[in-house]
Amino acid sequence: MSSRLIAKILIATDGSEYTKKAIDYGVDLAKSLGAKLYAAYIVDTAAFASIPMDAAWESMYGLLRQEGDEATKYVEEKATSEGLEIERVTIEGHPAEEIIKYADKNSIDLIVMGTLGKSGLDRFLLGSVAEKVVRTSKIPVLVVRGEK
Repeated sequence: MSSRLIAKILIATDGSEYTKKAIDYGVDLAKSLGAKLYAAYIVDTAAFASIPMDAAWESMYGLLRQEGDEATKYVEEKATSEGLEIERVTIEGHPAEEIIKYADKNSIDLIVMGTLGKSGLDRFLLGSVAEKVVRTSKIPVLVVRGEK
């Protein structure tokens, strides 16, 4: 079956265990709809804004890029095992903004992402990438609550 409404699905991953359920949903949806998958990991450069560039920063940055590669590779392995076409990308910037920009630029029809299910003070103080994407995206967003 092929869907005219949903031909491209973006799975945004942070590499955590919490996103695995969202990845499963995204892969299953893509398979049932005949959609192409995109997997994105965002290196949050805001975390480094106040840190001077030195060897420690370079090392941390390298680890985050590696984590991004591993996170998107996990999605790729799940997708290819189901015979799906997929593109992977690691992007730098503010996660919510970059997810939306990438989705707009690539004519994505649905964004799939997980959430830790934060509530109360944590959500008020930190905000949630998923919440920001839902609030500001013009593209439909499927948020899948992770298993704790």
